Amino acid sequence: MAVAPNVPAMAGGKPKSTTQQGPRLDKPKAKRSRARKEPGVVDKILAPYRWLVKWGFRTGLGLVFLGLVIVGLFGVVNPPTTHTMWSEGRRLGAPVDQVWVDADQIAPVMFRSAVAAEDANFCLHWGFDVEAIQAAIEAGGARGASTISQQVVKNVFLWQQRSWVRKGMEAVLTPVSEAMWSKRRILELYLNVAEFDEGVFGVQAAARHYFGVDASDLSALQAARLAAVLPSPKTRSASNPSNFVERRARSIRGGAETINQDGRAACFQN
Repeated sequence: MAVAPNVPAMAGGKPKSTTQQGPRLDKPKAKRSRARKEPGVVDKILAPYRWLVKWGFRTGLGLVFLGLVIVGLFGVVNPPTTHTMWSEGRRLGAPVDQVWVDADQIAPVMFRSAVAAEDANFCLHWGFDVEAIQAAIEAGGARGASTISQQVVKNVFLWQQRSWVRKGMEAVLTPVSEAMWSKRRILELYLNVAEFDEGVFGVQAAARHYFGVDASDLSALQAARLAAVLPSPKTRSASNPSNFVERRARSIRGGAETINQDGRAACFQN
């Protein structure tokens, strides 16, 4: 009787394979070589200055943010002093004469007189009077074209000496101030920080200095005389006016009436 060969059985009843396979050897993957791009000549030149550009950009953004904060703050908070007041007080060796008054404590005719004297189109522009600038260019720079808004920015934030740096900052801050402040607030700031005589700043101190009255009690003639000395306060007097100041005051008084009638004072009058 034939005997079946003894075949070892696996679990599940299937025989084991008698041939054993060796361990599977994976072929090594080929390393991909990445070609490195050599920096160009321009990149080599600019590489040391990239940090300067980066920090310069961050500094610029910081200054812009700080400027917006300060402009917004002075829309509701009165500036405690200005560079012009500080430098004038230092020159005189004594504190300047300045008393802040709110817009409601200033005679309305003073607002109109200041606008008639310095910026008749104050209610019509956004900080720059393009027509006045064109006229100044055609006149060869013999006449000024600064608006009250520009003068406020210069008086509140900057300094008096002329320079391209100051002009550039003024050109940036003026439309920002126009966007964030009301026209009445701009005039309020202007009349409180403008110099009316040597060491005399603001309309309240000027009204008392020249006429012995408060800013709220100024007459049309007194307001016109104060506005007449604004371009050159150290050489003109409102209480003892020269013939030039008298003529200018009469012109300002008439201009104040005109802008009151034709609506060019509507943006700052209650």
